[in-house]
Parts: sequence; C-alpha cells; structure tokens
Amino acid sequence: MTQTNAMPFTLVLFGATGDLARRRLVPSLYALWCDGALPADWQLVGVSRSARSSDEWRAELAEILEDTPAEDFLAHLSYLTADATDVAALNKLPDTLGSQRCIFYLATRADLYAGITRALGDAGLVSEQSRIVLEKPIGLDYASAAGIEAGVRERFQERQIFRIDHYLGKETVQNLLVLRFANSLFENQWNHRFIDHIQITIAESGSVAGRGVFYEEVGALRDMVQNHLLQLLCMTAMEPPYALDADAVRDEKVKVLRALRPMDTTTIAEQVVRGQYTGGVNGESGYAEDAGVRESTTETFVAMRVAIDNWRWAGVPFYLRTGKRLPARTCEIAVHFRPVPHSIFPQQRASMANRLVFRLQPDEGIQLAFSEKRPGAAMDIRMSELSLNPQTLRRERVPDAYERLLADVIHDNQTLFVRHDELMAAWYWVDPILKEWRESGARPEPYRAGTWGPSAATMLLARDGRLWDEREIDDAPDG
Repeated sequence: MTQTNAMPFTLVLFGATGDLARRRLVPSLYALWCDGALPADWQLVGVSRSARSSDEWRAELAEILEDTPAEDFLAHLSYLTADATDVAALNKLPDTLGSQRCIFYLATRADLYAGITRALGDAGLVSEQSRIVLEKPIGLDYASAAGIEAGVRERFQERQIFRIDHYLGKETVQNLLVLRFANSLFENQWNHRFIDHIQITIAESGSVAGRGVFYEEVGALRDMVQNHLLQLLCMTAMEPPYALDADAVRDEKVKVLRALRPMDTTTIAEQVVRGQYTGGVNGESGYAEDAGVRESTTETFVAMRVAIDNWRWAGVPFYLRTGKRLPARTCEIAVHFRPVPHSIFPQQRASMANRLVFRLQPDEGIQLAFSEKRPGAAMDIRMSELSLNPQTLRRERVPDAYERLLADVIHDNQTLFVRHDELMAAWYWVDPILKEWRESGARPEPYRAGTWGPSAATMLLARDGRLWDEREIDDAPDG
C-alpha cells in the first residue's frame, strides 16, 4: 500500500468506546489508511473508563470494519482503561507522547474538556507539536462555553486547537466555495439584487431514543442551530476571503456572525419557532416517552427568520430550520433567486424563479432549477433541474466528512475548523433566545411525528408570501 508523506503521529482518542468513535471516527481513519493517506508510522490509542484489553477493543472494531485488510490496520491500535481527568491514569500512556507529534481527540462530553486538558498538561504530555480536537456542542451558553475555552486554552494555543463541525467537511460545502468564488456567473449574482431569500434545512427522521439524557440538557437550538446551521449560514453568506487560508476564511465567517441582527423579546416571539414532537399518525412514540421523562420543555424543532445587516444581504431573509422526527433525513441549502421583473410568458409564475440547491445529505449534490419550454406546439413553460455534479463524481465514493477533517488535522490545516472568536460570536447571538425561553416559561408547540413541524413554522414563511421547499425534499432519494 502506498503511503502519504505526512509526518508520523499518535492519535489518542478519549471516549474510544462511544458511539461517535465506533460509527464515524475509527471507520474514517480506516478509510484514510485504505487510501494510503496515513504515514507508515502512526498509532491510535483508545482511552475510556470501560474496562477491556487492547485485543478486546480491536475485536470489537473488527466486527464494524468487516474487511480482511483491517487486520493490518488494527495492528496500529491499542487501548487504555483510564479516567481521562486523572493524571496518574494518564501517566500510563506511552512516555514518548510528550516528545512526539500527538493528536488528542476528545470524543467526550464538553464539560470534561477542561479537566482532560489540565490532566494532559500536568502529566507532561502536551508539547508544541501537540494538537487537540474538540467535538460540539462546546458549552450550553456563552458563559459555560467561555469557561470550557479558558480551561482548554490554559494548556493549548489557538493554533493547536481544532474545534470540529463535521458539516464543514462535507464535499458539497467545499463545492459551495468553489462554485461561488471560482465562477463569476454565480458570485456576481450572490447578493440582495438577485437573491430573494435562502433556506437552510437540517432535518432528521430519527427520534431522541437512547440519547434522552443528553438531549434533555441540550435541545435543538444548542445541538444544531448554534453550530451546524450557523456554520452553513456563514459559508453561504461570507465575503470572498483574500486566499484559501485558514484565518482568511474564518475572518470572513466571523464577520457574518457579528452582522447577524440581534434578537430581542419581540423578534424572538415573531421570528423564532420551537416545537416538540408528539406521537405520530402511525403510532410513533412522542418525545417524552423517547427521552424517558414525564413532561419537558426541551425543543426538538427550531425554525427562525434571520437577517444579516450588511450591504450584500440587506433585505434578504435567511430561514433556518432543524428538527427531529421529520418526514425525511436531509440537509440542504436552497438559494432562491428573484423572479424576472416582467415575464412575457403567461404560464410563468413567481414560484418558477431560479433556485440553486446544495444538498449535503443523504445524497450530496448541487441542482439548478430553471424554466424551459415543454416540447410541443404550445409555448408551455415548465421547471427543470440541471445537475451541476459531473457523472464521474456520482460513480465515485464520496468520502465521509470525518475523513476529510481527520486528514486536515493530520496535515495541520485549520481552514474547516471553528476558531475561538467564531464559537463565542455564535453563542453571543444565541444566548438571548435561550434566556427568553427560560424566563418566559412558554412550552414548545407540539407537532406530530412524521410531519414537517409546528404550524407556526409554516406561518413564519407564509407571512412573507413564501413556502418551505418541502416537496423537493420529499422527492429526494434516501441515498
């Protein structure tokens, strides 16, 4: 197997027996190894409180990978049973970690981040070459995020910290940058003069079953809006960076977050909708049953109308939406262009305006909707879609987002990772919504499992004379 020229490294994975490690991280690392993207000299050390030997951990992962060459991959893996915040326990890690290139991946609860980094420092395992990867959500509000960040930054400098948001590693998000900034056709029209509005949807068909304790503490606003949705908003709305450089790109994203129009009590009531799913039409369970609670004010759905106060986006609303137990699992950014100022075709309606859709899941791709003549003698107009993805790409395996991001950590590239000021700017904007919900005592609006959320979410757009792109989403293949 051909190997990359990347420097040797040791990846220490905290939370090694958790769902994220098993489903995404180890399989993604294996895919990189199969592609020859890892150096010859590397190792993965799993750390968790769950008692097991290295052989037992490797056997568990072998069942997931189900591939003959995996035996050679698994030879690079070892396991340590330890409390990650215990300095004495971490001293059992190889003594060489403090002097070699080491990546610490914290696939744990965020409230453990400060304690783990402090223990790593006290154990003498942090060096100039060390890097640390943090999963979201970092904190539950601005104050708790600031506390976690302060603890991590005691031991690691900003250039050593990789705050991961796996949506930024998706192929289509990176293609969004190329489509905008490498094509004058699109960038020249990427502003309020040509765009009517933009919809960003992250819909999940699954419930919170099995994650009730986590979800009761977090909810949809913290879990999805503060990070995933706002990150996709930034990638869509940002100004052209001066270069494809980590700080250049993130400088422009921070500008978007700082330009978000603040929410107050009035605007939150008018422009933010929160919901909680109940039992569905086919006998599906409701949130309280899935979460194992009697009653709850935790939201499983959020929709909002967002404004960006700058010249490019003046007057252009961004509609953000996310929820559990919706009819389909999908993520897309839909850019709705303004209709032609005067149509000479009586059949052409305003709803036939051009639309550019970036679909991130389940089937990644980009489609441009446009009007064309239906074949025949009559001048009959219909909407058609043009795929902007080459057929060759459709036949190739699309790498998992974690593959790209793990490779970027290995190569020390922070472009697709969240910077400290980005994180805090997002929390600063979200905090007033959390505060208003907490102080008002209002309950989320119920919606039936298997529907597109509360009726108030439909009215959020209807008041502006618009509709969500639900038909297009329903027609999407499950991939």
